[in-house]
Amino acid sequence: MFNHILVPLDGSGLAETALPVALEVAQKFDSEITLVRVVLPPHVVSHTTGAAYASLITGLREIAYEEAESYLRTQQGSLRQQGYRVHSQIVDGEPVADIILDVAEGLPVDLIVMCTHGRSGVSRWVFGSVADRILRQATMPILLVRAQPVQ
Repeated sequence: MFNHILVPLDGSGLAETALPVALEVAQKFDSEITLVRVVLPPHVVSHTTGAAYASLITGLREIAYEEAESYLRTQQGSLRQQGYRVHSQIVDGEPVADIILDVAEGLPVDLIVMCTHGRSGVSRWVFGSVADRILRQATMPILLVRAQPVQ
C-alpha cells in the first residue's frame, strides 16, 4: 500500500519525532524511505554590494548545503544500518511546503510522514505552518505526528 514514504526533516529534534512512525509504517509495508531537507535561500541585510555580496550569499549557501548533507548522511546511514531502504534529497527554495510537495509528486511517494512543530496562535500566523499547508494541498496521504518537546 505504501511503497515509498517521504519524511521531511529540518534538522531539529522535533522534526525527527516523525521518524519512528515512518519506520513503523516502512517496516509493515516494506517501504522505501526518502528523507528530504529543504535549504532556505540566505536572506542577508548588508551594506555590501556587487561581487562581495554575491560571494557572501554563495558562502552562506554552501555552508547550509554542507550542514544539510552531513545531517542527512548521518540519518541515512543510521537507518540503513537498521535495515531500511533509505534515500535522501536536498532541495532549496521556498515556500518550504511547496518544495516538499514538488519532491513528493516528482518521486512519486505514497505517503508523507512529518511532524507538526506545535505552533499555534500568533506564532502560527506569523511563521505559517508547513504541515498545515502540506495537509491542505497534498494529493497523497499525510500522516502528521504531534511534536512533543524534549524535556
